[in-house]
Order: sequence, then structure tokens, then C-alpha cells
Amino acid sequence: MADNKYKIVFLDRKTIGEDLDLTGYDRLGEIVMYDFSDPGEVPERVKDADIIVLNKTRIDESSIYTAEKLKLVCVTATGTNNLDKDYLARRSIEWRNVAGYSTETVAQHTFALLFYLFEHLPYYDEYVKSGSYAGDRLFTHFAKSFHELNGKTWGIIGLGAIGHRVAEIAGAFGCKVQYYSTSGRNHDEKYREVDFSELLSTSDIISVHAPLNDDTLNLIDAAALKKMKPSAILLNLGRGPIVNEDDLCAALDNGIIAGAGLDVLSVEPMRTDSPFLKLKNPDRVFITPHIAWASIEARRRLMEIIEGQIKEWQAGNR
Repeated sequence: MADNKYKIVFLDRKTIGEDLDLTGYDRLGEIVMYDFSDPGEVPERVKDADIIVLNKTRIDESSIYTAEKLKLVCVTATGTNNLDKDYLARRSIEWRNVAGYSTETVAQHTFALLFYLFEHLPYYDEYVKSGSYAGDRLFTHFAKSFHELNGKTWGIIGLGAIGHRVAEIAGAFGCKVQYYSTSGRNHDEKYREVDFSELLSTSDIISVHAPLNDDTLNLIDAAALKKMKPSAILLNLGRGPIVNEDDLCAALDNGIIAGAGLDVLSVEPMRTDSPFLKLKNPDRVFITPHIAWASIEARRRLMEIIEGQIKEWQAGNR
């Protein structure tokens, strides 16, 4: 039976997908769900809320000043840049986020991006599906050569939980793993720690798994890209603004690096004037629409954790 003492408002329910069963939340209180909430809609929607569940919606004085009963804000993500935490603290409103739920799926997607580029899979897929293979004389097609991952140097920017998992998998493929800690706080003697310049110049694959902050904004710019090997592949699974998109597109078109796989962009959804839509060599980039975190298992874990956080909070506030 629901505890109707609490009104729980989901402000952007569609951001976690519509294929999840959230009926467990019905036992926690009166549930109101909105697919999306524009900033001007939030004050009216939260005015009677005890608990808010959200992903991207901005939470600050202008959005929740009407929410006199509000006691808890739950973010269905790890990042909390959309919360004005000082304002929440002044009002004694608690907040929760979720870490670690997507480690496996982001690591998996890192390698999906890599192999798509590394083995020229779109070219070979089209070669077969176009009928060209059916009319060829050779049983093997050599038009696009590729290399073994074994023995390559994999550079990781950001050795947190996801960076560690990528390092383990890369090691299983026979890669020599090295890393650069953007915060200077994460260290692991199992892997070689190098400075940023050395990581750029000596890595065959570089994957970004760092948060966005003052230390990482535009970290990968024209100067950084010029230090990379012409054969290198860059993968960004951190945050879009870590990579300067104009500089990256110039590097791809001019052969400064071999390719880039991205799951995050500076503006999401992609802006209509994105430089990636104007590439001379679009085959050198593979972009997915911020899906690395979004396996069904990861999203289920995410919402189960949020449900547990609300239960725990309610138990302590009866």
C-alpha cells in the first residue's frame, strides 16, 4: 500500500526511457510523472511535492521557490551540476545522486566505439550488403587494412571506476595501459601514470572518462590533438565539452589523428550547425547519442537505487 504521506514528482520521466517498470514507486507515495518539464513549468508542478525525481531539469530558487513542502531531491544520474546545492542547503533540502550504476555498460560501449573505427566495420558492412562481395573473386577483401589491438598503448584520461574497468578490459586484449589523472587524486600502481603530454604522444588509443570541470574543459584542443599520433583514435565517454569539437573536426579532416568515437557532445541533442555535420571525412568519426550509460540493466539498477534511497529517507523521517 502506498504511503500517501508523500507526494513524489518525476519532472522528466522520459529521460530514463519508457521501457522500465516503475510500479515499485507506487508504494512510496502519491506519484506524479511528467515526460519533460520546461523551466517555466517546474514551479507549478512541484508546489505540493515532498520529493522530486529528475535527471536534467535545473533545480534552483527560480524553479522550486513554490515547493514549500520539498524535503528531498533525487537525481537519476551521477552528475549534479544542475543542482544549486547552496540553495538546497539553505532550505535544508536533502539531495541524492547515483554512482557506479553504469560502469559495465559504459566500458562495454567504449570498446563498441573503438572496434567500429579500428576494424573499419562500416566499410566492410557496406561492401557485403551492397553485393560487392558476392561478385568478387577473392574470398578476402583487403581494401581497408587494420591492426591487432594486442601490443597497442591505451591511454586513459580519468582513472575512476569506469576508467579502471576500461583499463582491465584493455589489458585483457593485450594493451599496454597508461593513464593521466586530471584531478591528481586517482592513482593505481598497476598501471603506468604519465603526464598529459606523454599520454598524448605515446598512446595509440586514448579514451576519456573524466568529469567536466575547470581542469577538463577544452582539455582536448588543437594543441593536444597535434601531439597525438596520426594513427591514434580518440574516444570520449566523459563529457562533450572536454573535447573542442571544432578543433577535433579540423584534426580529422586534415589527418592529424585517424579517428574519433564519441558518445557525448558539447550540446545535446546535437546542434543543427554542429561541425560534425560538415566533415569532409565523416567516415573517420562515429557518434552515438549519449547511450553508453543506457543499457536496460544499468537503467534498472539506477532506478532501483533511487527507489532504495527514497525508502531509506522515508524510514528516517517518519
